[in-house]
Amino acid sequence: MVDAKKTKIDRSEALKMAEKADEIYSLKGKKVIRLDLKKAKADDDEIASLMIGPTGNLRAPTWRKGKTIVVGFNEDTYVELLLK
Repeated sequence: MVDAKKTKIDRSEALKMAEKADEIYSLKGKKVIRLDLKKAKADDDEIASLMIGPTGNLRAPTWRKGKTIVVGFNEDTYVELLLK
């Protein structure tokens, strides 16, 4: 666990995290975007747009479960992924 207030994670570090993932969920309110990194031909800009906030750092909250990265908050998606 990393406290984002004390340790900033920039675009390059976020992209390194994504290299180890099979999928990314980007949650913004009720909007849920799922990117399957094994099938999609996503470039760094597309991945960064899902993970990086307006400050240029990793959006919070962000967590990883296995090879899945979840960025942002959506209660229904959290329940679904945590019980998976």
